[in-house]
Amino acid sequence: MAVFIAPDGEPRCGWAGGAPEFLDYHDNEWGCPVVDDRRLFEKISLEGFQSGLSWRTILAKRENFRKAFVGFDFHLVAEFTETDVERLLQDPGIVRHRGKIEAVINNARRAVDLAAREGSLAAFFWRGEPGPGEVDPPQTVSASPASVALSKDLKKRGWKFVGPTTVFAFMQAMGLVNDHVAECVIRLRVERERSAFVRPG
Repeated sequence: MAVFIAPDGEPRCGWAGGAPEFLDYHDNEWGCPVVDDRRLFEKISLEGFQSGLSWRTILAKRENFRKAFVGFDFHLVAEFTETDVERLLQDPGIVRHRGKIEAVINNARRAVDLAAREGSLAAFFWRGEPGPGEVDPPQTVSASPASVALSKDLKKRGWKFVGPTTVFAFMQAMGLVNDHVAECVIRLRVERERSAFVRPG
């Protein structure tokens, strides 16, 4: 697996060198375990927007997405109406795709129900964490049995734009798997964070 030698002389996952803004995201966010419901909802929403696009496009617009979707507070987004859809379709700072915008609003409503039933989104998502023997070697797959299962569960609950590849990217980013390549200097730090992380019950 190709690695990127960063300006500090240390190796990172190859994709971290794909754009200037990737390195900070790779080093300080990607793979670190997340328990905050808003951040989890934000990420699964942004992964849905990324479908068919590059992550660079989404990352560059992330602050605009946060403003447009009120910080991804799913309780507030769940109250959005058709007027909000039309407003967002005129917003040049985000990806103006009606289906994806409507999916975020739909998913916010499903998230409100899910959090009420499960205690939190974090409790639900972390139950989908694969066991050690279920994890593929880093960055060799774009979906996994765990992401397929979680995708099916979400779709059954009425979520949209949550296919297995989208869900796997969400799991990689939110730390449900440590998908940093073996040579990456960040991998060990993420593994320590995951070891110390208290899974939500």
